[in-house]
Parts: sequence; C-alpha cells; structure tokens
Amino acid sequence: MERGLYIAASGMVAEQMRQDAIANDLANASTPGYKADRVTQATFGDLLLSNSATGQVVGALGMGARADEMVTDLSPQPLRVTDEPLDLAIAGEGWFGVQTDQGVRYTRNGQFAASPQGLLVDQLGNPVLGPGGQPVQLDARGRVAPGSVGVFALANAAKVGDNHFTGAAGGQAAGEVKVGALEGSGIDPARTMVDMIASFRAYEAGQKAIQTIDDTLRRTSTQVANATGGAV
Repeated sequence: MERGLYIAASGMVAEQMRQDAIANDLANASTPGYKADRVTQATFGDLLLSNSATGQVVGALGMGARADEMVTDLSPQPLRVTDEPLDLAIAGEGWFGVQTDQGVRYTRNGQFAASPQGLLVDQLGNPVLGPGGQPVQLDARGRVAPGSVGVFALANAAKVGDNHFTGAAGGQAAGEVKVGALEGSGIDPARTMVDMIASFRAYEAGQKAIQTIDDTLRRTSTQVANATGGAV
C-alpha cells in the first residue's frame, strides 16, 4: 500500500486533535480564569533508506506526524474589575479550592454565588473552601471576607473539566484574593483564530495529498490494465 497515504492521514488526525483543542479554547474566550491548551506534535520517526543491491544510503523517509501531548498555559492573567461582591480573583499565584462529589478540585474561576445555606459556592453549587479546608460562610449581608477564602498552592495541575484542576496541594500560596474582580480568560481570540486557520490549511493539505496519491494510483492501474489488454 502507498506509504504516502498513511503519512498524510496521520497529519490529518494530528491536526484534527489540534482543532478540537483550539475550538474548546475559543468557546471559553470569555470564561473567567480559563487556561489555554496547546497540542504539541511530533513525528513517528524516520526510516533510513538504502539501496538493496549496493547498500548505499539513499536518505531518510518520514513516517508522519502525531499529536504528542496537551500542554496547558497556567500563567496568571490580568484582572478585571466587576464590583460584584461575590466575584473573587487571585492576584498572583494560587488556586481556589472547591469541594466536589469527586473530592477537592481547584480553579482560578472566582465567579461565585451564595447558597441557600449562606455558603460561598461556585457556579455548579460546590462549596468554596477556606484556608483550613472548611466551607466559606458569608456574613449577615451576604458578603465574603477575603481572608476567609483559601488560596492553595498546587503542583502538577491537570485539567479535569468544568474549569477544574487536580494536582498535589502544598499549603497556602502567596497570591492575594481581590473582591469585586475576576481573572480574565487566557485566550487571545485573534491569535487563536489565526491558529485555527493555520491548522485548517494543514489539514486541507493532507486531504489534497491523499487525493493526488489516489488519482496517481488510479491512473497507474488503468495504464497497466491497458498495457496488458485488460488482464492485470
């Protein structure tokens, strides 16, 4: 079978994974505290070709591309003032902790709300945790004191969905909680759209390569059939 078909197809699969990540980033361009993902690509390795009769080296043959890993940019983003009393942001390093059914999860999205029990909760109703791991209780006016909200250090942070992360918690971080503000999304829409267009062009190039190879194989088989009088 024509090796070029597999090489072109592997590139298309890698670009499809890249497009999925970019599309998710674009969908979260306005999500507070969202962290952008980048899909890195690598090759499957090269084959070193040589002349079977003389042993002379002909050159290397690539085996195609593959999606290597997903890398998340965890850099803190600029804060924007909202003046909403339950909007919180972390200036500097650190994470909010929330208690979910799957255990403690961490987030930079401080768009919180009040529960009927007077607790500070995230948009999914999960209680936000204080420095000692206890739920944060709002005061009689439904407001939150910045010092009552935990800012946790987190190593090896990994996305698990819903803008939540897991990792190895390591006590309190140095970041400071700001009330009435939110951290911006880590997405630059203009740059991300350029990345999407570039990925689409690369995917399209793979399609055209497959079409060209298919057309070449079809013409070759037709010419062979004509040369042998229809008996292939």
